[in-house]
Amino acid sequence: MIRALVQFKDASGLGITGRGVAGRGEDNVWRRIDATPSVLALALEALSSGQTLSDLADARAGAVIDLASVKLLSPIDHPDPAHLLLSGTGLTHLGSAEGRDKMHQQAADSAQVTATDSMRMFMMGVRGGKPSEGQIGVQPEWFYKGQGESIIATGEPLTVPAFAEDGGEEPEIAGVYLIDPQGQPLRLGYVLANEFSDHVIERENYLWLAHSKLRQAALGPELLLGALPDHISGVSRIRRDGEILFEQPFLSGEANMSHSLANLEYHHFKYAGFRRPGDVHVHFFGTATLSFSAGVRTQAGDVFEIEADAFTLPLVNPLQCAESEPVKIRPL
Repeated sequence: MIRALVQFKDASGLGITGRGVAGRGEDNVWRRIDATPSVLALALEALSSGQTLSDLADARAGAVIDLASVKLLSPIDHPDPAHLLLSGTGLTHLGSAEGRDKMHQQAADSAQVTATDSMRMFMMGVRGGKPSEGQIGVQPEWFYKGQGESIIATGEPLTVPAFAEDGGEEPEIAGVYLIDPQGQPLRLGYVLANEFSDHVIERENYLWLAHSKLRQAALGPELLLGALPDHISGVSRIRRDGEILFEQPFLSGEANMSHSLANLEYHHFKYAGFRRPGDVHVHFFGTATLSFSAGVRTQAGDVFEIEADAFTLPLVNPLQCAESEPVKIRPL
């Protein structure tokens, strides 16, 4: 049975032109999924034929493929990037309030309040983020991140905009969804992700959180099919000039979260505007590990490395800084 999918292009010496999809079975061997140009195309065909994504991929699994011979792409994309939405939730993991609370504590102290808004939001999730089956839990923090053109594949650079104050990593798991013709969300699987953010401007004022999230995001190459393990253990690392600058474990999965995945999904897709048939969504589930909280300030040339035990392939991205791009508004 196929457990994960990747998208690739430019295979050398394999007689493959253009794009393709490969699947990893229980034997951890990658095989080309025949007659399949993309994961989205496979998902749409599975939907129309009444099969699961895994079953259809398994039926088409062909020759063994060496992933070292191909260029790995993002595990999901859309031919029209405007129909792929990136969004996410914060303060969802046990311990995730600590770093955020430190960022906002100075403002809280000056206002002589006993708890920051971040800590209050986190505690709401602890108390009501995992409702009983059939019940609706407390809504999490939510943010919009961008559209399909904001997705960066492993190996490609993450870019800090010229106007930004920071470019910091956030190692996370994200869910990938397709909206069916009836407007119902279908979960395709899960990906390892770097939900890249600007923590400096967020620290200045938490009301700038929306600005801090309008950045690129990197997705690990694998789309994990089936259920997400309750406990995921990973490592987030930054290298500078080839040396390890920062290395810290991170945990995810529901056993390490204050919200259930079902609760996070419900509070995103309860909005009708996010259930437009044919759209794809990548929804980030949050993290509790940030190098910024440890005092690290990233710079161009740094390399982010994220790996987790639920995935066989790491997510690796160098950091670069964009040049200033003037924006001119003119009347029409």
